[in-house]
Amino acid sequence: MNPLSTIIVSWNAWKYLHDCLVSLRQTSAGMVGQVIVVDNASNDGSPEMVAQDFPEVELIQTGANLGFARANNIGLKRASGSYVALINSDVIVHEKCIERLAEFLDHNPSVGLVGPKILSGDGHVQPSCRRLPTLWNTTCRALALDGFLSQRPWFSRQALRDSDPKAAAVMEALSGCFWLARREAVAQVGGLDERFFFYAEDLDWCKRMRDAGWQVAYVPEASATHFGGGSSGKAPLRYSIEMLRANLIYWRKHYGRPGQTFFYLLSVLHHALRLIARGSKQLFGNDSSGENAYKRMRSFICLRWLLTGKEA
Repeated sequence: MNPLSTIIVSWNAWKYLHDCLVSLRQTSAGMVGQVIVVDNASNDGSPEMVAQDFPEVELIQTGANLGFARANNIGLKRASGSYVALINSDVIVHEKCIERLAEFLDHNPSVGLVGPKILSGDGHVQPSCRRLPTLWNTTCRALALDGFLSQRPWFSRQALRDSDPKAAAVMEALSGCFWLARREAVAQVGGLDERFFFYAEDLDWCKRMRDAGWQVAYVPEASATHFGGGSSGKAPLRYSIEMLRANLIYWRKHYGRPGQTFFYLLSVLHHALRLIARGSKQLFGNDSSGENAYKRMRSFICLRWLLTGKEA
């Protein structure tokens, strides 16, 4: 079996990072020869915790929040393994997870990137297999057709709701919370695109892998728990704008200015419709919950950013 490196990017996620490293130590000590933590200028004591409690870990402190893609690329330059795992700080690695992913790569030389079955904190399967963005599935999401007509696969969005979480399969894209990549594939396609600060770099990397002839595969025999929000949860409204910004970059990169304009107009429509719907619920007293208020604010700040460029 090939030697393996692991990269974890962290920003103010002390508890998640600690538990992630413990899970790696307990489940993968015989598999992982190198663990690299790239810390994006955390001020919660994360670097000190890594240095004290995990002396076997290579700690890289960037001195600034460089974003997910750039920080991972710093780790990729340091990684020495033939296989490289990119794992979010808010992930718990299960027993034999990395071993099974590595065995899959060993036996499938045309596969450049694999991901495990992802469970949420309550044990439910998280949708981690995705379609790449298209004009159609992006329109379905913007107009909420994927919600109203959720039982019809034709109207589904990027998430593959109709896929079998128990079956290994070649996919268009996998969630970037946990990947195992073949070094040869990374050398061919390059690292993550650093124009993406946070979000969409996973779609972009999967698309570049596929365009270069490498398959992207889902391996449910391997599993991990992803809690979500380990870093982005610290500033959720800001990251809503970052998601929009990243998707605009993605559409410009792969579909040119017409594609970017298409996505921009759909995004304006998407947030305008949701702002109206959620505002109506509030106005007529149908839903005064905190969740509705938060989503209304999120749609407002996203729409304002799209129309004016103001982030605060």
